[in-house]
Amino acid sequence: MNARTEPAEAEAEPPDAISRPPLLREFLLVAGLFLVYKLGRQLATGHTGNALHNAHRVWDLERALHLPHENAVQSALLHGGTLVRLANTYYATVHFPATLAFLVWLYLRRPGHYVWARRVLAVVTTAALVLPFTFPLAPPRMLGGTGLVDTARIYGPSVYGPPSSDHLSNQFAAMPSLHFGWALMLAIGLIVATRSRWRWLWLLHPLITLLVIVGTANHYWLDAIVATAMLGIVLAVIHPPRAAATTAGRGTGRLAPRESVLVGAGR
Repeated sequence: MNARTEPAEAEAEPPDAISRPPLLREFLLVAGLFLVYKLGRQLATGHTGNALHNAHRVWDLERALHLPHENAVQSALLHGGTLVRLANTYYATVHFPATLAFLVWLYLRRPGHYVWARRVLAVVTTAALVLPFTFPLAPPRMLGGTGLVDTARIYGPSVYGPPSSDHLSNQFAAMPSLHFGWALMLAIGLIVATRSRWRWLWLLHPLITLLVIVGTANHYWLDAIVATAMLGIVLAVIHPPRAAATTAGRGTGRLAPRESVLVGAGR
């Protein structure tokens, strides 16, 4: 009987060592995710009356909850034309490219975390598409009597046309804010998948996104709160991969202890 020892971490393969899923399959899955996002919201159209009614209900609820006025954020942006144009540009150009870059980086560098993040985004996006059918909501820029303006229409650039003729998007699907939900998942995913002491700075992305979507009057505070709640529920069910013992000491400058298991005893 020959006994030999092998490192225990061989049984607990680190997430970074997991083989990448097939590229073509993942391309189709991610492309499908983005397609579902666009087409799903377009299907939930034709509820203008309900959307405006719900907008007043959300606005009144926020005031009853003593949430800050969206006007305060927009007033800060309107102090300078350059700042508000930057906010409009951020809203129009960062959302999709940043999420795609996040998934590509994880696929190349952290395959295990990529599968987890893709699943979370897919579930959150699918769940978020239900609300526009059951609770259509006009964005605050369409709500009269609030003092808010459509910054994209006035200062540019704008990704939306007149609601009556805009067939590329559903402007009455403000809740939840997937702009914020995806940005928050991007930050959480990179914080979990990396070990840099600076990784917490990724939280600036959802913070800036929150100020942008509110300041440009595209979303209410409650849109971001609902998106956060939905993401939290999904993350409670779909857990990230656990790092093996060899990665536990990463970022601390210390090697984690190597545990050994007895292999072959009793053969």
